[in-house]
Amino acid sequence: MHESPVTKGEGSPARLRVRLTAAAEKHVRSGHPWVFSDSVREQNREGEAGELAVIYDRNDSFLAVGFFDPDSPIRVRILHTGKPLTIDAKFWRERLDAAIQRRDGLFDERTTGYRIINGESDGWPGLVLDRYDATLVMKIYTAAWRDRLEEIAGLIRERLKPARVVLRYSRNVEERMAIADLKAKADDKVVFLENGLQFEADVVRGQKTGFFLDQRENRRIVESLAKGRTVLNAFSFSGGFSVYAACGGAKSVSDLDISAHALESARRNFALNDPDVNVATCQRETIQADGFEWLAGNAGRRFDLIVLDPPSLAKRESERAGAIRAYGNLAGDGIKHLSRDGILLACSCSAHVSAEEFFNAVRTAATRSGRRFTEFQTTRHAPDHHASFKEGEYLKGIYLKFV
Repeated sequence: MHESPVTKGEGSPARLRVRLTAAAEKHVRSGHPWVFSDSVREQNREGEAGELAVIYDRNDSFLAVGFFDPDSPIRVRILHTGKPLTIDAKFWRERLDAAIQRRDGLFDERTTGYRIINGESDGWPGLVLDRYDATLVMKIYTAAWRDRLEEIAGLIRERLKPARVVLRYSRNVEERMAIADLKAKADDKVVFLENGLQFEADVVRGQKTGFFLDQRENRRIVESLAKGRTVLNAFSFSGGFSVYAACGGAKSVSDLDISAHALESARRNFALNDPDVNVATCQRETIQADGFEWLAGNAGRRFDLIVLDPPSLAKRESERAGAIRAYGNLAGDGIKHLSRDGILLACSCSAHVSAEEFFNAVRTAATRSGRRFTEFQTTRHAPDHHASFKEGEYLKGIYLKFV
């Protein structure tokens, strides 16, 4: 990469050059990985999705380079800031090695499901890579990767030597990604290990990349709290929290979810772990219902441990205030179902709701319940899902014990 405009060859357009507002320039210089469309002050020509845009500062010096996308509100996704360099195979190989090394020592042979590349936070904007045993799932969140998919998939196969690589697209870019031949033929379900427990991942059609790997740490905590308790796993999806609770010696677990498909997946995950005597002897109940409605009613039901892990309640900034109220109401309804000495775990995966906003909503609901309680832990991202910028910080959990 050079500071002056270069051409790609005879008849090719000059390198796309971009200048930003003063505020955006400051953000990029401080390491923020996104440039929004309203921050672009000037560009020398129209750009295409996925081409490299070179950002120059007010002194006409190289500032950064990133993927350009004319159809996204995130106009440039930053790949590199500082001194000019070449974005080539060596660059991507070093980025992949850095992501792998960042996870060295985090997992042993008892865990074969984890994140290898966490998008912008690992220097791979709009791309995540998850491992499920011998299967890797690469999910794309921007059309800017379109012309590089074969190169990147080849690099991943060469470096990690998986049995297969499954390519998936987020909904917002699926119709823009014309490449289908990289969608590896794969079984729908892949079984992997997490702390010695077995789970299945629907790597082709499941949510995220097939499983909620990001909640691993909270599942381990629930396991440590579950002995002898009756457990309600609200918004249970594929039953991860429930399996861990059963393994930890829970007396009973109740999976609550509106989806029959999710409840069936949870049943299969329990069956996978039947060899564990605690799992085999734990009483299990399934409740197919809307989690919000069920918790708002059914006043007679009490549990010793309740997990509230709803889907994101704020997918855009305009929904933030409503989501904060909803989290508070949900926590209040959950508390009503807690028995004496009961424990509540409330989680949020809404990036538009900050950790303190979420924690305060749950604390306020606890105070309004009139019950004495102790807050004994809060959690954020697991190490393989580390977040390096504010918008990447979505996951949070808070643990309260009630008298």
